[in-house]
Amino acid sequence: MKYKDYYKILGVERGAGEEEIKKAYRKLARKYHPDVSKEQNAKEKFQEVSEAYETLRDKEKRAAYDSLGSFRPGQDFRPPPDWFDRFGSGRAEDLRDIDLSDLFEQMGIFGRASARRGGFGRNVPIPGEDYEAPVRISLEEAARGTEREFQIDGRTLRARIPKGAIDGQRLRLRGKGGPGMNGGPAGDVYLQIVLEPHPLYRARGHDLEIELPLTPWEAALGAQLEVPTLEGRVTMKVPPGSKPGQKLRLAGKGLPKPGGGAGDLYAVLDIVVPGTLTEREKKLYEELRAASRFDPRPHFSR
Repeated sequence: MKYKDYYKILGVERGAGEEEIKKAYRKLARKYHPDVSKEQNAKEKFQEVSEAYETLRDKEKRAAYDSLGSFRPGQDFRPPPDWFDRFGSGRAEDLRDIDLSDLFEQMGIFGRASARRGGFGRNVPIPGEDYEAPVRISLEEAARGTEREFQIDGRTLRARIPKGAIDGQRLRLRGKGGPGMNGGPAGDVYLQIVLEPHPLYRARGHDLEIELPLTPWEAALGAQLEVPTLEGRVTMKVPPGSKPGQKLRLAGKGLPKPGGGAGDLYAVLDIVVPGTLTEREKKLYEELRAASRFDPRPHFSR
């Protein structure tokens, strides 16, 4: 029996996921479909692609195929001794003149006699193509939700972006992709959310970060400061002895979450030293230097 590398036929790795296999099949099926293809041997290629997809799309069929092992395309092989007990009728068949698709058919895996006799021919329903489109929105739009119009395949589509959409999220518009063939369903459109940079905030999923500059005395003595949020300004308590890079949390002041609630806003502390000093400020710093016993580098003397 001759080996057929169904993964190579579809152009995917052996560990490919269901969506990757489906996407590869859609692309090749449209390329080789006898009704539209101008490729040489389109009918044979289409049948080969369909046969590979019919095997790999189903978990049980794929497991049975994978258990056969891996060989060079066209190489003679025989299934492992226990293959028929695990997947077949419990007995080894005469494999001299049998095709790989016949093997699955006889073992009751395909369950369709049309597999080898053209059942993957001109009338097989083919799902339409999936499309992906990046959608750029501001952080404020992500917080309250928005709508966008965009062009796909010569059509204008309008989509609602729900509040709380986060950077990198994929939103699915079912049935808005390419048309199917032979009664196959239309493909989908996947919107890839891209959050535009914001002058104040950095988004981390539904959480936000804002840099909060402190004077040295605010960091040392503590302070009550106003911090901007997407819903307005709030007062935050900065504890005495705060350090650069320390994060203070404002619960529920991030982006809203789809199931309710919201992420948090984290104020990242940054201590800022005055660039220029008045004579009075300079004198006070000199007095502090003379009076303070604080040593920020005790580890240097160990």
